Amino acid sequence: MRTLKHIKYILSLLMVSMFTFSCTDLLDEPLENQIIAENTDYTRSENMILMLYGSYAELNSLQWESLPIIAVRGDDVNAAGDQFPLTETDAFRYDRNFWMYNSTWLNLYTDLLYWHGAMEEIKKFEEAGASATTSQQYIAEIKVMRAFELLQLSRLWGNILIPRSSQPSDLFNVELSTFQEVMQHISDQMDEAIPLLPAVHPNQRSDVRGGVTRFTALAVKAMANLELKEFQKAADATGQIISSGLFALEPDYYQLFKIPGKLNRENVLELQYSDFGTPTGTSTRYLWDFFGPASWTPSRSGAGGGWGFWEPSQKYIKFMLDRGERERLETTVLFTPAGIAALKTDPEYATLPSWVSNVTPDGDVFNSHPRYLFLSGKFYLPSTQLTPGRFTYGENKNLPVIRYSEILLMHAEALVSGASSSALSADAAVNQVRARVGLNPISGANLDVVLDEKYAEFGTEWGIRFYDLVRHGRTTELNYEGRNFQLNIHRYLPYPLEQQDILPQIKGASNQG
Repeated sequence: MRTLKHIKYILSLLMVSMFTFSCTDLLDEPLENQIIAENTDYTRSENMILMLYGSYAELNSLQWESLPIIAVRGDDVNAAGDQFPLTETDAFRYDRNFWMYNSTWLNLYTDLLYWHGAMEEIKKFEEAGASATTSQQYIAEIKVMRAFELLQLSRLWGNILIPRSSQPSDLFNVELSTFQEVMQHISDQMDEAIPLLPAVHPNQRSDVRGGVTRFTALAVKAMANLELKEFQKAADATGQIISSGLFALEPDYYQLFKIPGKLNRENVLELQYSDFGTPTGTSTRYLWDFFGPASWTPSRSGAGGGWGFWEPSQKYIKFMLDRGERERLETTVLFTPAGIAALKTDPEYATLPSWVSNVTPDGDVFNSHPRYLFLSGKFYLPSTQLTPGRFTYGENKNLPVIRYSEILLMHAEALVSGASSSALSADAAVNQVRARVGLNPISGANLDVVLDEKYAEFGTEWGIRFYDLVRHGRTTELNYEGRNFQLNIHRYLPYPLEQQDILPQIKGASNQG
């Protein structure tokens, strides 16, 4: 456990360095010279699982600023609030000095180095006599966490450094890997992990309920291979998940993102939080304040609000209204009186469906506020679902990361892009997702149909829309409300300036084109 504590210590100092000093000296300082804990007795194999628990804690501690940087650039969501550089990022005007870029970079690399440390510690337990089967499973689980965040890093910055150990100073000796090399590395790592992982639904695990399984690894492999345009490999990976019969769509799309959706059969990976069902005391929670309302009248008096920084776009709302959607739109978008009025200024939407309201099905009222016209409902927990005695916005709510609907639609995307499968046809995959929300079936699915269905299904989630459009060269969709996206300029964020000052590999390097 010594190494893990060293990594947390060093990387916490790296985070502080964003505001105080250069972290070059810290990177130069070897871990073994910064011992802050007693040596671990590796013969106590029962403690090996603590390395795994710590790794899941690191995964669940995703910092609030990372998700908006990952997800803000699609035509499904707008940055709101007073973080002007975030609004500029949404409009493809990038500032390499923006603190959220540097923080997201450090957040993700902190996790990667921590997980390398955990894997190194687990190997020491194995060498001291712990079960090789168990240790290799734990390492495989951590490899999946690592792969998922490498995917996010490379989607954001293209050519990146792939850590090979827990030593922060080793990053000086790592060459930049191209986007394609990172995706291939992820796919190869998942091939190593898959046979070592339990072939169960995450909610069937008894040791780490909701933890990584073989199907989580297959999902991450499919994501990487879509980016590589290896569509048959993506179809094969998603086909295995579908054929397992372990996953199903939650019938109630609205509740999927709320307390009843925790550890749902639909969730392939979710970040888990809990208030332990008690009115006071410790709570492990995501910082939902970023997404929450700056002005509302909750059904439950005293429930707290948030900052109002995450706004579904009018383009997305109109797209959904044109499709005759209710369940997914009502789930994804929280309306305010000002937002409803803004929609009505467009003559085509002067008459809205009667259900469009600033009052949710749970009775919470969302008021107008200068920061936004709409709020994201997928990050909303009804005040009536708060544990009695708790009042913090969103407390006890999990964060879905990969859902079975994404598996189905990735499968369909691969098939309409040229792959084949005996697991499920593209039409059948799309129609399962449509049927869940009461839409009529389609026939003859093509890429337009699949991408539209993904747009409807994943609005405001994880940047899925942006990466879909970029992958298929359909970026004209991003040119709305004055935006001007150019693939060779705007696909990747610029490397954070503070990292360019530290890491010679990225100093002056271009990751565009």
